[in-house]
Amino acid sequence: MDTLLQGMRAVAEPTRLRLLALCAHAELTVTELTQILGQSQPRVSRHLKLLVDAGLLDRFREGTWAFYRLSEQNACAALGRQIVDLIPADDAVLALDLERLEAIKNARAEQAANYFRMNAEKWREVSDFHIDEAEIEQAIQQLLPSDHVGDLLDIGTGTGRILEVYGATARRAVGIDLSREMLAVARANLEKAGLRNCQVRLGDMYQLPVPSSTFDSVTIHQVLHYADAPGDVIAEAARTLKPGGRLILVDFAPHQEESLRVEHAHRRLGFTEEEISQWLNRAGLSLIETRHLQGSPLTVCLWSAQRTAAETCEAPRQHRAKETV
Repeated sequence: MDTLLQGMRAVAEPTRLRLLALCAHAELTVTELTQILGQSQPRVSRHLKLLVDAGLLDRFREGTWAFYRLSEQNACAALGRQIVDLIPADDAVLALDLERLEAIKNARAEQAANYFRMNAEKWREVSDFHIDEAEIEQAIQQLLPSDHVGDLLDIGTGTGRILEVYGATARRAVGIDLSREMLAVARANLEKAGLRNCQVRLGDMYQLPVPSSTFDSVTIHQVLHYADAPGDVIAEAARTLKPGGRLILVDFAPHQEESLRVEHAHRRLGFTEEEISQWLNRAGLSLIETRHLQGSPLTVCLWSAQRTAAETCEAPRQHRAKETV
């Protein structure tokens, strides 16, 4: 009862109601919300703090920025959604707020497109080494059918493509990446696709900013070859899986393309079946199936594994140099 009353008191103010509605449509920073509302940053920050304290909004720090969005798991999460749904669609104040929000989204999309254009050539160079990405995505979906994905975590989400693939059917989907630039691209892509159940977060693949045993599915798509300790990445992924949860790992078979190490920062030139199996076993995962997609000169491998142990898997928490994920 007290939690419900706190939430109702927090939202019973015009500016805070507007903030709640805006954060239901997108992840937004204080600066962006200030631009939309036309109010001072200290005032907007105070209102946001009240909404966060009441459990109506979630706050996620990303470097010097903090993003706000409608809460999904706090005690008042359902209340927040119900209140937003009660706001009339033809409300003049909300309509103007959403127009300004659309302008901010368009600016984000343009910034993301510029970054993508600047780096597209580098990504094309890598993709030329293996089969078409559409075939890889099809194989991933065969190993992890859309109607079984549940709550999804994508480690090293990059442009958020895996979130786009599963966003329409996942209960919720979270992408983690260490590159703020790539997160900007992913946010723009997810907003364009209208996938409000998807979100991205800044984080290290060795120390994921999520609780243990909270996801039904985890994907690690073309990320492991950047890691100096791949076994630790797998163990950390296993930690986040619920018992019975599924891990889909996609990477290269062993190869000799040294240019990928020199020019594209690959630390490992592919992985053997034996070492992947060992890492999975140590993480408390059982290998279910392996697939090979032959390319020229690289072969893409997909490993499907399942967490069977009821106990929580814990990855080593030693200090590491930050990796690009």
